[in-house]
Amino acid sequence: MKRYCFCLQVRPDRLDAYVERHRNVWPEMQAALRDSGWHNYSLFLRADGLLIGYVEAEDLDAAQKAMAATEVNTRWQAEMAEYFTGTGGRPPDESFQLLPEIFHLTASDS
Repeated sequence: MKRYCFCLQVRPDRLDAYVERHRNVWPEMQAALRDSGWHNYSLFLRADGLLIGYVEAEDLDAAQKAMAATEVNTRWQAEMAEYFTGTGGRPPDESFQLLPEIFHLTASDS
């Protein structure tokens, strides 16, 4: 399983609403993510709106394409678009910037 980290920018005036929206992510959206190959997915939000995402997947591109093919993702992304800046008019899930991994602490063999 590969690890991926990405970032997006949430509009500062929409931070509270964005957090509230993620307190009750639709069960069908969560199921679609799992079924599409997204694992151990987390979001972290800084006070200035910097959103950091972490996800594990065998193949992130394939997982993204599988999600893009779902109706629930189309609805979710349409609702989430208003919360972000710098997406160039694209849905948020097509706009995030992947960050390269430069260090990973592995379990000790001792």
